[in-house]
Amino acid sequence: MARTLEFFFDYGSPYSYLADTQVEAIARRAGAMLVRRPMLLGGVFKATGNNSPMVIKQKSAWGGFDLPLWARHYKVPFQRNPFFPVNTLALMRGAAAAEIDGLFDRYHPVVFKAMWVEGRNLNDPKEIAGMLTAAGLDAQKFASRIQDQDVKDRLKATTDEAVARGVFGAPTCFVDGRMFFGNDRLQFVEMALKGELP
Repeated sequence: MARTLEFFFDYGSPYSYLADTQVEAIARRAGAMLVRRPMLLGGVFKATGNNSPMVIKQKSAWGGFDLPLWARHYKVPFQRNPFFPVNTLALMRGAAAAEIDGLFDRYHPVVFKAMWVEGRNLNDPKEIAGMLTAAGLDAQKFASRIQDQDVKDRLKATTDEAVARGVFGAPTCFVDGRMFFGNDRLQFVEMALKGELP
């Protein structure tokens, strides 16, 4: 029976972006199913008493060195977003709505690209609308949809589930109930999917 790779992420996490560029290939090589799980990282931080590494001076400085190295290693484009930090509540609700409405495959890649490749100001609803329109998505419907209760409930449920399962940051992967935190644990994720870990 094929294993499942659960990938918990938030668009505001640059390491989530980097890991996201790799997880499809990892799942494919392992013959596994990939399930992306959008969660609200701010909610995770609040529940666990954690903080974004990017608001801690020393960690932010390290990220300025480390993130481009990982992007080079993966051979993917990356730039630090000049508008960071970005409140991702609308974006993550958008992901929940896109899942419910069957639009996730169109929505998901454009958000990560806008955030960590194009460096767009996704704090600005007009920028979000422009991003969605360029992707052929209905920006007006999006603005309305993220206020719907089923969307709010889905994002909250996924975030609460993540915390209950031990998540304290992003990205976090699960394979057979085993948790792997961080972009730099993906080799172990692949090993777990292939049944190569004890």
